[in-house]
Amino acid sequence: MFSLNRLACAIIMFGSLALAQAPHPTTEPITAALRARDFDKAVELSRTALKQSPNNAQLWSLQGIAFASKGESKNALAAFEQALKISPDYLAALAGSAQILYQQGDVKAIPVLNRMLSLRPDDPTAHAMLAVLGYREGKCEAAVGHFERAGDLLAAQLDAQHAYGTCLVRLNRLEDATKVFQRTVSANPDDRRERQLLASVQVMAKKPQDAIATLGPLLQGDSTEAETLELASTAYEDAGNTPQAVSTLRQAILRDPNNVNFYLDFASLCLAHQSFQVGIDVITDGMRVKPDAAKLYLARGVLYVQLADYEKAEADFERAHELDPNQSLSSAAQGLAAVQQNDIGKALDAVQKKLAKKPDDAYLLYLQADFLTQKGVDPGTPEFQKAMQSAKRAVALQPTLASARAVLAKLYLQTGQYPDAIAQCRKALEIDPKDQTTVYRLIQALRKSGQKAEIPGLLKRLAELRAQATQEERERYRYKLVGDEAIPTAPVQSSQP
Repeated sequence: MFSLNRLACAIIMFGSLALAQAPHPTTEPITAALRARDFDKAVELSRTALKQSPNNAQLWSLQGIAFASKGESKNALAAFEQALKISPDYLAALAGSAQILYQQGDVKAIPVLNRMLSLRPDDPTAHAMLAVLGYREGKCEAAVGHFERAGDLLAAQLDAQHAYGTCLVRLNRLEDATKVFQRTVSANPDDRRERQLLASVQVMAKKPQDAIATLGPLLQGDSTEAETLELASTAYEDAGNTPQAVSTLRQAILRDPNNVNFYLDFASLCLAHQSFQVGIDVITDGMRVKPDAAKLYLARGVLYVQLADYEKAEADFERAHELDPNQSLSSAAQGLAAVQQNDIGKALDAVQKKLAKKPDDAYLLYLQADFLTQKGVDPGTPEFQKAMQSAKRAVALQPTLASARAVLAKLYLQTGQYPDAIAQCRKALEIDPKDQTTVYRLIQALRKSGQKAEIPGLLKRLAELRAQATQEERERYRYKLVGDEAIPTAPVQSSQP
């Protein structure tokens, strides 16, 4: 991270420019003290001068520079803000204020920087700061434009380049993102992480051969990390070299047998190439290491479906649901619960407070029902009755709310009302055909009601949805790998006065 001294140097350069444009006889002793790094003296001289000229923006700016150089950011910012009250376009004060706010990660820097750009449209420092702030705010489209106009100012800053590349990935500009990460690898050719990042983007950009070449130095010898092997396996498979993909992924599993994702990747390979029994064997090996991993049961269930072994497939789906009823299959409300840090009680309390003001809000009623069921309420209890009433009311108010019908089906299942559960599942699937949870509940309801003829077809449907979701999860993981890079926090040093 840049030091405050470096920050002060950037501000002083702007201050020097302002002095050259508008000289004032009282400023020379202050600037001399600043150049001599006698910041205490500079502060005292500025205070004395301001008693005689309290409306002099130049003097307030110099005082801000002196305070910033001393590390007193609060006083410095106050001085710069006072200068801007007097002269809103005073460049030295704008620059100093922007630097401090940027260093503090304060979004108030954004309007200040935009003001600077209205005066100096091509200033690379302002563009660089706005680029990083835009990235932090998740506004990648604006951030990328500023990254591009920052020129070479951020070229040597690794975290800033990561932010730039990440934004390009989020905008699906994978070709441009590849070029950014190629530069970071060129600057750090021995850095494993940099090579993994570049290879991940190359895989996303459908350039597997380039990814293999990027990973080449990391694949030499016997000490390759498991994550690198897994990434290389993906690249080999995308390049059409399935035997090498299988071999490399087996090495990854041997290197880290506790990583569930490696077994899931292997299952996906087997599914794609119709080697179903091989996949089942490998997943079963994984279960011996991770016996409580719901995703392994889901993956094996999918493979059993391909062999038409529906009894074993259903048993695996059932086991997955027992191990992780809330997360093993998709559910709309689970994301909302995650926002509440998996604190269902807290989420429920928040929803009920909103319901007190909006008692006929279908979505809030659905959430109340869903959060109550996630708490594990038992039939016959007041909370169960509240959940049932909320779900029914939500469906009545908004018949197209598939998630509400899914929760109502779950409640009917718990009370043994299987025909009603079946009806709600079918209506929910008409609205949202890809809801894995509802397909699974329909299978449960049909089995419990003795209607087994439809179950094999539903198991196939569930397997297809699960396989598709697994592939999407892998893609999201690639984006997450890039997106998890450190957010730049250091102030940007000006490259020009």
